[in-house]
Amino acid sequence: MRELLPKARIKWACRRGMLELDVILEPFVEQAYDALSDEDKFVFQRLVTVEDPDLFAWFMGHEKCPDPELSNMVQFILGRIRV
Repeated sequence: MRELLPKARIKWACRRGMLELDVILEPFVEQAYDALSDEDKFVFQRLVTVEDPDLFAWFMGHEKCPDPELSNMVQFILGRIRV
């Protein structure tokens, strides 16, 4: 059975090696993570295990994520962030 990680661990996983990802992921966790369904939290947990170059390409629109669940989460996050 899958287990949700503690929010503190999720926040730590959002600290990336690229500032561009930090300014997307960290505020999202602070502002929206708690309101996600458990299923969406599992998808987000998977998303933060992806390597930085892939995340960067997906969030910047340079490439489309091949995984439909992760792609939907990327689009959801992009719709929630304040620029």
